[in-house]
Amino acid sequence: MMMLRVWTAMLVMLGGVSATVAMASDAASPPAIGRSIADFTLDNCYGKPVSTRDYADKPYLVVAFLGTECPLAKLYGRRLSDLHSRYADRGVAVLGIDANKQDSLSEMLAYANRHELNFPFLKDRGNRVADAMGAERTPEVFLLDRQRVVRYHGRIDDQYGVGVSRDKTVRADLENALDELLAGKEVSVPETEVIGCHIGRVKELAPTGDITYTRHIAPILNAHCVSCHREGEIAPFTLTGYEDILGWEDTILEVIKDRRMPPWSANPAHGRFANDPRLSEKDKELLRKWVENGMPEGDPADLPTPPEFTPGWQIPKPDQIIVMDDEPFTVPAEGVVDYQRFVVDPGWDEDKYIYAAEARPQNRSVVHHILVYVIPPGKRRADLRQIIVGYAPGGLPVQLPEGVAIHVAAGSKLLFEMHYTPNGYEQTDLSYAGVCFVDESKVEKHVKGRIAVNTQFQIPPEESDHEVVARYVSRKDEMLLSMTPHMHLRGKSFRYDARYPDGREETLLDVPRYDFNWQLKYILEQPKRLPRGTIIQCTAVFDNSAENLANPDPSRTVGWGDQSWNEMMIGFMDTIPVE
Repeated sequence: MMMLRVWTAMLVMLGGVSATVAMASDAASPPAIGRSIADFTLDNCYGKPVSTRDYADKPYLVVAFLGTECPLAKLYGRRLSDLHSRYADRGVAVLGIDANKQDSLSEMLAYANRHELNFPFLKDRGNRVADAMGAERTPEVFLLDRQRVVRYHGRIDDQYGVGVSRDKTVRADLENALDELLAGKEVSVPETEVIGCHIGRVKELAPTGDITYTRHIAPILNAHCVSCHREGEIAPFTLTGYEDILGWEDTILEVIKDRRMPPWSANPAHGRFANDPRLSEKDKELLRKWVENGMPEGDPADLPTPPEFTPGWQIPKPDQIIVMDDEPFTVPAEGVVDYQRFVVDPGWDEDKYIYAAEARPQNRSVVHHILVYVIPPGKRRADLRQIIVGYAPGGLPVQLPEGVAIHVAAGSKLLFEMHYTPNGYEQTDLSYAGVCFVDESKVEKHVKGRIAVNTQFQIPPEESDHEVVARYVSRKDEMLLSMTPHMHLRGKSFRYDARYPDGREETLLDVPRYDFNWQLKYILEQPKRLPRGTIIQCTAVFDNSAENLANPDPSRTVGWGDQSWNEMMIGFMDTIPVE
């Protein structure tokens, strides 16, 4: 959690597959089971032709549509290679196909090398094979028999989905279908819901109309998307130029329509927030109409000045740089990496007053969030009320006004809480933070972290609407700056309600659809005065049922715990004293 000048764009704290790209099913896909697929020949990523006729001796052929930048496709490349190896001696072969107009052969080759593909990866220029087979998304698989009849169509397995990243596969749909067919049985579940990114199709539509990329669309993307969708950041593809958007237009329209992007969960009926990244209805309509009109580029002279992003420190030169550990942490190629915690002794033998701080990921492509907590002297655990700095893509560092500082007691240690998002190949990270100190004589106010917390709850098995309440009472007049709801995988909704000493009641923040993957900090547009005696009640609702696809185990009773398979209920707040 950050104080005062803090995260202003796509704020990520937790969880699994990053929600920075479309992950949704396409219910309109044509029926596939029982259809015959004509033989086809396509060039592989080395430019050599490969034909389905080359596999005439194989009783079963898996055709997998992939994309080089789709997060799910990145996670399943190695998995398909493993399947290809394990089933090769049983007459099964795998063919990968890239039908995205935006993916070049060199990008395909890089994908094949990075994810160690051991099967051909073919380029479907003009998406003619994708059209013939009815493929819509990546990854999407078709299992063909020797007569090239579709026997299974859908997902590879159920480990990853829309905002869902399980620690293991529950149902391996493609493998199950193969095993059944190889045993001489019919496929028991021949079709499953397809989850993934839209295939970037070539469209026969001449650009028309007055709405252009340079004049209308680039400003929207610069304001709402580019902070994360740029080179070196965690978003899966860039949106810094006209060519970048081509092929992603259907995905972009889908995530905007479904309100998955830009990430923002607050009910607009309550409160106004300085870091609200939502697109206006006018902007949404401009984007939709522009795509309908064939996406004209426009006059390059109309391009706005691109936003500037600081490659180095955004705060003044730090007085101290603190690294999270002695050795880099290895992030695996896939799966779920739960919170990693590293305790660091910064060597503070006197009280410190911090006016600026910045957390920096060493490897931005896999760092989902960083939080740097204070562990008070003589304590073993971090103080949840005292966080020095955090990082999330697109966020800003802590830079406090003159006279305001974060006070840290002498002898304190720091806890780096790290969350990583695997992106398809093994990587390492050694993140760090910088801090700037100010003399105590110049400090007039201390930023205070406040919490409404309940650690005693027990969520029953299969309970879909379990309510947990916590309260915070203002002991003195103070100004509320921000609120950050915090739950784990079973979180469903979260609300902050204030009851003032004069009897007035007000909802400060309502998050009706809490998203574990996007735990956002909501920074008030104008600080809210909390008179002494104000009660802030936080109400959290948890879904521990099987209907919650992110639920690790709906059969167990769930209580408080650090890791995501346990739960937390915290309403974080930042305040400063009243003048």
